[in-house]
Amino acid sequence: MNWKHVIGGVVVGVAASYIAKEAITKSNDLSSNEVLHIAKAAFKKKGPINGSWINMEKETLHTPESSLTVYRGGITRMNGEKQEVFEFVSDCETGNILDVNQLT
Repeated sequence: MNWKHVIGGVVVGVAASYIAKEAITKSNDLSSNEVLHIAKAAFKKKGPINGSWINMEKETLHTPESSLTVYRGGITRMNGEKQEVFEFVSDCETGNILDVNQLT
């Protein structure tokens, strides 16, 4: 066996291992803070907000079409003298708001 073949095989093996490790560990998900920033920007389009929160743990949302990884959060704002509270569900990968429920 030629030593050039051995070294070539080792180099190819190391490169393949590195590429596989990067592909496995790379996450396309946004952080909870990034998702909250996107949600706040969307709610600010309809008026000022005075509070917000987000659950930092991801959840799996099962729909008939697929399963999505999501964050749940909330926004509060004043509408005149009345405080409105909204709960939202956002996609972890895109930050898109998937559902909004007004609590009060």
